[in-house]
This record gives sequence, structure tokens and C-alpha cells, in this order.
Amino acid sequence: MKPVSSNNKKSTRDIILESIKASHQAKVEDLAEVANVSPVTVRHHLNSLQAEGLIEAGSVRRKVGRPYYVYSLSAKGEELFPKRYMRLTNRLLDELKAVLPQAVIEQIFNGVVQTVISEHRIHFAGLSFEQRLDYLVGLLKEEGFLSKWEKTAEGYVLTEYSCPYYSIGQEHAEICTFDKELILSVLESPIQQHSCMLQGADCCQFTFAPG
Repeated sequence: MKPVSSNNKKSTRDIILESIKASHQAKVEDLAEVANVSPVTVRHHLNSLQAEGLIEAGSVRRKVGRPYYVYSLSAKGEELFPKRYMRLTNRLLDELKAVLPQAVIEQIFNGVVQTVISEHRIHFAGLSFEQRLDYLVGLLKEEGFLSKWEKTAEGYVLTEYSCPYYSIGQEHAEICTFDKELILSVLESPIQQHSCMLQGADCCQFTFAPG
């Protein structure tokens, strides 16, 4: 199975897969616009992805006119976005929480974040705020999060469409602080979280303004 590329220059195939993941369901025309290719090219990739069992097609009926098709990831397609050894991780966390105080657990999680940040700080320390946002999206992707940022009249919005720790978070909500701490450490700016996938939302969304 070909994994989704982590290279800066994405293939049309990767753009299509990530767009379907982000929107949950997508039409040919929408994918063509995002990938900046023709609908014919998109259909060619969709046929290949269906043949590999990575996506599924569904028909949507309209009040007027012919039905149209939307595409979503199959269970096999979801596996392209890493889940990081969920069962073992859950068991390890169960054991840690059984023998360690909550404060120590939180200290361990914070230590993991700081280790990641220490490995990357030299690369983002001198960047502007929006350059840090670009770097943050790449860093989150390395950790398994699919995200994007946009500028609004009120400030900035960061939206995460994929969480590699979603299954773990069902039992261990502490894991939900991992990406938030990464965001805080890279941007060095207060953030507000407005939605969370662990609470049933389609995405995790944060807003903030440069300090």
C-alpha cells in the first residue's frame, strides 16, 4: 500500500486523498479545483484508488436533475493516515496511570512535547508568524495530523481534520493536549480551542492572534 507522501511537493493522488479525508465526502469537481487538474484527470485517479480499495463512491440524489457521486475513504484508505500502535499505547497508558500520580503523567506528556520542540526549534525560531504557521502544519503532519491555517478578520484559524490519536483519546483524554502544546510552543501565542473531534466534532479548530 502506498502511503500518503510527506514531501512538500504533493502528487495529485496525495492531494485527492487528503482532500477526501478533510471533507469526508468530495465531488469530482471539488477535487479538480483543489488539485488544479481537469475532472478527467481526477476521475482517472479515483478509478485507480477505487481499484485499490482506498475509496468508496456513493450516489446523492437531487430534487432536480441526475444524481451525482461523492467519494469517501474506505477503511483501508483510513489506514493511510497513521494510527500509531493504538492497542499497545492504550495498555501502556493504563499501566502508567495505575502506578503514577496524575501530575507525573502530565509531566511525561509535556516532556514528550518539549523533546519534539527541541528537535525543531532551530528551524522555526527565526521565522515570521505566518512562516511559523506553515512550519507548524508540516510538523503536525509529521506527527500524523492533517491540518491547514487561514487568516480571518479576527486573526488566524488552524483546523485539524485528522487526529492520529483519536482512538487513544477515547480512553485517555490527556493525549488531546499533545497537539495543543505543539501549537503553543511553535507559535508562542495564546490559543482558543472551539471544537474537538473527541467531543464529536468533525475537526479540531483553534483561533489565535500573533503576540
